[in-house]
Amino acid sequence: MKHYLNPQDTALVIIDMQNDFCHEEGASAKMGTGDIKAFQAAVPPINALIDQAREASVPVIFVMMTLEESTISEAWSNKFPGGSIVVKDTWGTEFYKLQPQKGDYIVEKHRFSAFIGTNLDLILRSLGRKSIVLTGVLTNVCVESTARDGFMMDYNITLVSDACAGSSPAAHQNTLDMINMVFGQTTDSASVADYWKQAMSISQ
Repeated sequence: MKHYLNPQDTALVIIDMQNDFCHEEGASAKMGTGDIKAFQAAVPPINALIDQAREASVPVIFVMMTLEESTISEAWSNKFPGGSIVVKDTWGTEFYKLQPQKGDYIVEKHRFSAFIGTNLDLILRSLGRKSIVLTGVLTNVCVESTARDGFMMDYNITLVSDACAGSSPAAHQNTLDMINMVFGQTTDSASVADYWKQAMSISQ
């Protein structure tokens, strides 16, 4: 399964690490709909993976959720009435303690899956990437939706357990179990970083 992590085949994808989801003053915290401390705890492992990915020439792709009038459908409104979150061009959509750099990629999405209505698949295929390492929030919603769609589009999926956080510990674990059972593999950030370091030393 480790070959799914080969630097020349892999991209690091970071899902929805934004103020509205992760900041204590964000919309999720104000609405009481997220485990903010768990979301914030995912930041150091993600940053460590970003640093190692850049060193190993693994593309880093930041995915951000935004909503505006043109992207809110009747079906969406029926499920999520009232309240505003990740409103396009607001502070809430900005990345939380993560800084994209020149050479990184930013994908804007409007639904849970990062593959729906975006250019993520085009970016990955243009880069020749067939494996994706997934991090971010929420494990059991946007991360899982992206993992499922990615697998169905023939990508090798690795979900990084300590670089994700779910709506609850149980929901987080349920997704990890389901990914391992059906859609890919799970591991921790140290294992991914170590594999990329070893791959770099072999190639030098």
